[in-house]
Amino acid sequence: MAKKSEVDIVTDEHVEQGGVLVRMYFDVQDKERDRLQPLLVDLINNRLLKEKGVVYCYGKINEPLERDGMFITSAVVTTLFKSLGPLVNVVFNYAPMAIELIKPEKEFHMKTSELQSVLLDLSSVSLTYSRYMLERIMKKEDLEAVRKQIENRIEVGKKAIEDSKKEGSNGQ
Repeated sequence: MAKKSEVDIVTDEHVEQGGVLVRMYFDVQDKERDRLQPLLVDLINNRLLKEKGVVYCYGKINEPLERDGMFITSAVVTTLFKSLGPLVNVVFNYAPMAIELIKPEKEFHMKTSELQSVLLDLSSVSLTYSRYMLERIMKKEDLEAVRKQIENRIEVGKKAIEDSKKEGSNGQ
């Protein structure tokens, strides 16, 4: 059997502990060919690599194609995440055009607390994007009504979490 590389050892250790290895595909377009590669290099080296929960990432940038006066290219980025949560955040924040799950190969197991954290992150990201869209589209008076609803939702959510913790500490 061939000796494993350090990357393979790190990958296997993280996957055994709930990590996820994926291949993500990103695309960019610009009227200037020379702007494409720096944009993708920045995405990989200065953004993805520095995201919380990313163990490593590396990518390959394809040669640009010209279509109707626009240059288009893509990058294939292989990334190891410590867990599913950071992957979800990266997907929401960077919107890859495709994702391929490499490892684990058969089943994925996670703790209930990790799933709860992922779901809360999803809810938070959804709320952030909704707020962004509402602020850009709604009339000021309608926006204020929605803002109050959101504030009320936050308060009700805090109370629900506190109540849940109290019930949990009572052995229920």
